[in-house]
Amino acid sequence: MAKTAFLFAGQGAQYVGMGKDIYSQTREAREVYNRANEILGFDLSDICFNGKQEELNKTSICQPAVMVTSIAILSAFKERNNGNISCHAAAGLSLGEYTALVFTNSISFEDALQLVYKRGQFMQEACDKEKGTMASIIGLRESEVKKICEEAREYGDVCAANYNSPEQIVISGKEEAVKKAMIIAKEKGARAVIPLKVSGAFHSALMSPASSKLAKEIEKTNVLKSEIPVMTNVSAKYINEPDEIKSSLIKQLDNPVRWSHSMQNLIDDGIEEFYEIGPGKVLTSLLKKIDSTKKVRNIDKYNSLVDI
Repeated sequence: MAKTAFLFAGQGAQYVGMGKDIYSQTREAREVYNRANEILGFDLSDICFNGKQEELNKTSICQPAVMVTSIAILSAFKERNNGNISCHAAAGLSLGEYTALVFTNSISFEDALQLVYKRGQFMQEACDKEKGTMASIIGLRESEVKKICEEAREYGDVCAANYNSPEQIVISGKEEAVKKAMIIAKEKGARAVIPLKVSGAFHSALMSPASSKLAKEIEKTNVLKSEIPVMTNVSAKYINEPDEIKSSLIKQLDNPVRWSHSMQNLIDDGIEEFYEIGPGKVLTSLLKKIDSTKKVRNIDKYNSLVDI
């Protein structure tokens, strides 16, 4: 059998209506959303299915919404396969790492949901305190983007924040510094420079206050050894042990997401088939840019559930 990996979406994958058909057609998904509504104390499922995009995009709403939808789809996927799922590794993009840890039985659904809800709140507070932004640079190498950030740093903190694929790197930091870096990137021959519609400078030093607050919550959380190796964002290495899992989650907020490196390491480890489980097709698209020869399937809606 081919070695498989499960991938879980992060913030930005959300859309109004996500999870609705899975909810309407499977008991397992309904149970996940209902539990989430009870834990959070408000109707998250209604926001996912019928809310306004502006509301769903709020960091404090979006993060639990994407995680819960991913777990709901995963639960339906497991039921479809009678619980017999062969998976050799898991990974999640930023927020998605929490979903991966729930999947690997390292963190309970209840604890993970409360953590990501607080995570979203802490991140929004940091955004409100210090204005920042992000931009996607396409067509330049990592070394070139790092040099660009160094040049623009006289205008404020700016860094490479998301290594999405070998040719797509997102920068993050103070508005003036990011704007300057965008200008330099165009001068250096970037194929495209795209400002992102985000509320702040995620995965940069501007998120350190949020990281400090989240650390206190994570330290209180019961974390077990993961049953399946998780490829972590921070180091692009496998983690299993509780201490390294906690450390990774804490560092994640103000450190780069090494997604491209993580996927390449999974491929180098012999992973042949990938399943993106959750809303949207962001990770499927990125993987095709990293290695178009690998089989990748997106599990998003009821009609996409397959036997594995």
